[in-house]
Amino acid sequence: MKGKIGLVTILTSNIQSLKSFYSDVLGFSIQTDLGNYVEFSSEGVRFAICEKEVMKKATNHLSYQEQRKGQSFELAFPVGSPEDVDRTYSEIVAKGATPIKEPEMMPWGRKTAFFADPDGNIHEIYSYKPEDFEK
Repeated sequence: MKGKIGLVTILTSNIQSLKSFYSDVLGFSIQTDLGNYVEFSSEGVRFAICEKEVMKKATNHLSYQEQRKGQSFELAFPVGSPEDVDRTYSEIVAKGATPIKEPEMMPWGRKTAFFADPDGNIHEIYSYKPEDFEK
């Protein structure tokens, strides 16, 4: 298998709330909306949200009924300069993101802030330099 991720899907029981959050608060454009599955336009990797019931039916696996406990994943969004982190954090919190930790310069040299989506998943925004993405 080639070490490449082609799709990240967040499973939820609250698809309408997450759909609004990722489109209205974080600014992702909706590419496909099937009601119980929503895929967003995203550079680099496909990104979607899906009702847990869809995966339960697709796999016939009962684990999709289990209640999640604790943080199980994090999405990290590069936003540019340290000032961009400050501005973006203020904007998304004003639009409805749950503030977790205000922007702060981290020991690894990036200004980083943390916020949560409506399902309680904690994500981060961080500063970067263009050369961080050069191959």
